[in-house]
Formats: sequence, C-alpha cells, structure tokens
Amino acid sequence: MSDRLRSLVEEAEADGRGLLFLSPHLDDAVLSCGALLGTLGGRLPITVATVFSAAAPPPHTRAASSFLRQCAATDALDLYEQRRQEDVEVLDDLGVDHVHLGITDALFRRRQAGPALSRIGRVVPEVVHRYPTYRWDIARGRVSRGDRLLLDLLHEEVRELAERIGAETVFSPLGVGRHVDHLLTRSLGERQPTRVHYSDFPYDQWHQPDSAYLSAHRLTRVTWEDGVHRRPELVRGYRTQAQALFPTGAIPSTPETYYLPR
Repeated sequence: MSDRLRSLVEEAEADGRGLLFLSPHLDDAVLSCGALLGTLGGRLPITVATVFSAAAPPPHTRAASSFLRQCAATDALDLYEQRRQEDVEVLDDLGVDHVHLGITDALFRRRQAGPALSRIGRVVPEVVHRYPTYRWDIARGRVSRGDRLLLDLLHEEVRELAERIGAETVFSPLGVGRHVDHLLTRSLGERQPTRVHYSDFPYDQWHQPDSAYLSAHRLTRVTWEDGVHRRPELVRGYRTQAQALFPTGAIPSTPETYYLPR
C-alpha cells in the first residue's frame, strides 16, 4: 500500500473512525476492493453502502431481458433478492457491515410518463425507461436529468451514513467503463471531505481510466496487493453474477488500484 493510503487507514484505525465504501451495485465494492476490505475488516468499522440495489417488475427492455438471461434468471425481483443475500454473506465473511440504499438499477429505472406513453411502454418498454439500451445509453455515461436530481437526495443520505459510522474517508468508484451508475456513485464520493477512488474491476481490464478526469482532480494512482489471491473466492460468492462476469471461469488476481488526490 502507498504510504499515503497506509497513513489514511492507520489514522482512521487509531482514532476509531470508520471507512465508508460506496458500491454502485451488489458486488462492485468487493470486486474492486475485496483484498483491502479483507485486510481491514475487523480492525476498524467498515461499511459498504450499495446504491443501486433493486430491480423493477416487467415489462423489461431488451437490455434488461438480456441481463436476466445472462444471470440464468426469469424474475428480476427474485434475482435482486438473491443478489442482496449474496452481498450480505460475502461482506459478513469479510467482517464488514452492509447498507443497501434500494435505488433501482439503471437497467430497470423508469422515467415519469403520462397515460398515453405508459400504454405504449407496455408494448415497447424502452420508451418509458431512462436508459433504453445498454450500449448506447448506460455504457456511454449519459446521465439522465432525472438522475441528476436524484444525486442531491443520495448525497444527503450518504452524508448522514458517514456521520453515523464516524467515517471521514469515503471510497467510491473511478467510473472506468463509464457505466452511468458508476459515474453517479463517483459523484457521491466527490462531495465527501476525504475521498479515495477505486478502479472499477473487471472493467479496468478492458478500458482505460479517463485521463482528463484524473488530471482535473489531481489524482495519483497507487496499488494494493495483499490478499488479492482471495479474489476468485470472493467473486464466486456472488453466485448469480460470477458466470456472467467471467464466462471462462478464469478470474484474475491482479492488484487493486486506487486513486488519491495529490
């Protein structure tokens, strides 16, 4: 661990303060920070708060239906109940607390629609969803106006949570891959007094971080290697997701990457 990250963690431990990790979805914090969480769990109070931890009933967009097929699931609400339970089990094993904020995943998030559009939406669900497609909407990082309004409400909830657990340092995703839920969660981290960004695994295996963002926020890269050998075990704890994320079954034990303001 870099000296700066080590000092940050050691100061929190010495002062009895907690650490708050913001996770976009029900696995992201462990995928990206599992080794660090496993090292610190039990040494100081740590909470992983998952922001987008819920689904919605049908009708679903093609993108959402494709995701359900990848997870070998037929019912989105049942799937997300399983995912929340998986998250609890993995975090309990790491000695880490959990909070599920209950916001609907981008794949299922709908926008307000009048009666006429709602009727059309029963046949063409895309017209009533904030993000009609994965490739052209969710993965392009095009945050909808409705979600920008949501940020203020979420910021207050995160602030209160951080105060409750005594956390001055908040970890949030860097947004590698530009998934809108990851970018929204990154925005929540930006508003905290002391922040650390983590590189979004496994998306950082295929995408580069946004160099303009790193420069604008004066972020420095550090790595963490202790305990990364546990990554395959931790990932497989998310049983509904492991096959979709790693179809070949090969889960790399690469070092975790973090970014701190200079």
